[in-house]
Amino acid sequence: MQFTDDSTLSYFLTDLFNRYRKAVPAVDMITRSLIDQNVINSQQEIINDHVAFRTLGVPYLGITSFEKIFLFHGYKRMEQYHFKEKKLNAWWYSPPSPVYPRVFLSELLVGELSELSQAIIHKYTRHINTDPVDSLNLNSGKEIAGFLHRPLWDLPTRDDYEALLIESEYAAWVIYNRYYLNHYTISVHPLPAGYNKLEKFNLFVEGIGIRLNDAGGKIKTSADGLLRQSATVANMVEAVFASGEQREIAGSYVEFAERSIIPGTNLYRDGFETSNADKIFESTYTSQIK
Repeated sequence: MQFTDDSTLSYFLTDLFNRYRKAVPAVDMITRSLIDQNVINSQQEIINDHVAFRTLGVPYLGITSFEKIFLFHGYKRMEQYHFKEKKLNAWWYSPPSPVYPRVFLSELLVGELSELSQAIIHKYTRHINTDPVDSLNLNSGKEIAGFLHRPLWDLPTRDDYEALLIESEYAAWVIYNRYYLNHYTISVHPLPAGYNKLEKFNLFVEGIGIRLNDAGGKIKTSADGLLRQSATVANMVEAVFASGEQREIAGSYVEFAERSIIPGTNLYRDGFETSNADKIFESTYTSQIK
């Protein structure tokens, strides 16, 4: 994800991606292998379909806070999605220019969790009494980039993390990982023949030793058949909790998207699909990473 202009948006998206790729080995493994096989010449040739973030639905945080960053820089709020079983809401945002990725923001509906899980989350977030985005200079790429990697609450204890993990693996992921980039997405259909269909691309990814999320099948397909998505399983990171407790937990992952042209038009299928996204979320779940 590289941009040729020097805009604020380009600055913080590039910083975000550079930090993310250092934490997710699969990013550079895939890029290097594509270069080695003469599919692309550099990372810049990969089109980023979208980036995704996870948030907590508590006062002063959540989507209504986070989206301000992208709306300020010309993104437009599009469709909303609801995930009943996972207790999540989400929106996607259309970029101001095709050179930028779509944005997918999701939010945990904290009020629908058990009293125990709500109490744990509020223990870490109750001190936040103003919207932290409101204090940012949104014309400063450096300030936004710093914010997206600055903890807004204390490290959780291992016990609190594991208690959340039982009820909501999404909640556990956010309480530790905060606003870190959850995933970036390789746009598959613009790649050369032999790599521009998910069946072939998935075989390529598995051939370099990367595991795929198989929840709902390795390829998740929209009802209209025009959006197909796959994802790697999140890499494991050695988490250090409050008081020094440690354990391996799920980090971030890489997604792949194949969009087809809408019949009767010259436009590619846009937006997302609830059923696809529901299973993509599980790239960080215990059922996939164990």
